[in-house]
Amino acid sequence: MPFSANTGMRPDLIINPHAFPSRMTIAMLIESIAAKAGSVHGKFIDATPFASSVKEDGENRCKYDSIVDELGPMLASYGFNHHGTEVLYSGLFGTELQFEIFIGPVYYQRLRHMVSDKFQVRTTGRIDQVTKQPIGGRKHGGGIRFGEMERDALLAHGASYLLHDRLHTCSDYHVADVCSLCGSLLSATVIKSDTQKKSKRHLLGVNTVRPAKNFTCQACQTNKGMETVAMPYVFRYLAAELAAMNIKLDLRLSNRREAPPSNESC
Repeated sequence: MPFSANTGMRPDLIINPHAFPSRMTIAMLIESIAAKAGSVHGKFIDATPFASSVKEDGENRCKYDSIVDELGPMLASYGFNHHGTEVLYSGLFGTELQFEIFIGPVYYQRLRHMVSDKFQVRTTGRIDQVTKQPIGGRKHGGGIRFGEMERDALLAHGASYLLHDRLHTCSDYHVADVCSLCGSLLSATVIKSDTQKKSKRHLLGVNTVRPAKNFTCQACQTNKGMETVAMPYVFRYLAAELAAMNIKLDLRLSNRREAPPSNESC
């Protein structure tokens, strides 16, 4: 950990400043600079964020414009920066870091996080009726969310088959009928038939069993271009959401498998 140029202290924790706007924990920054000023002065500090709006002596003006204007001179009188920042030196190379870091004491409590309170196991279970994906929550028998960070980690390792298994096969696997002529995903309708027999098809390594139906495209008024495509159900849900906003999503289907060009010469 780096150390301070003024006091030589090493911070216990360094937080990325981008974590504060989304979490809206601005009060911790006020607490930090107030605790720093109070520790060097040896007295209690009122860090109320709305203290500047309180009338003093019955007048419509305040003594300080903000809490920083009150605490800044207190820090400057003891040799610290007016805004609570300090220059730190690298703990590895001993060189000065080319930026200032806002540093100060913050009161915190230890949180009890044990594995026995957090472990979660699920094989199959309930799914969401809208997205057809597994539900979340330990109380409802849901699974652990496979988020963007987990996806990027597997993507960096090149685990494409595992990504396909987690995000498609075991999540919201769906078989849709798409018109290859117009590319529509939502215009397929069933042609009713008296004899509908069950057929077993093998798509992308997953066996799908459903009644054999003849589909036709409402837009093209023909069933010649209808193709069966395996996709995540949430993609179909996205197409329906875009259609509600008068945005059409077209698909381009192709069965061609082109080999990558080779650099070797014959």
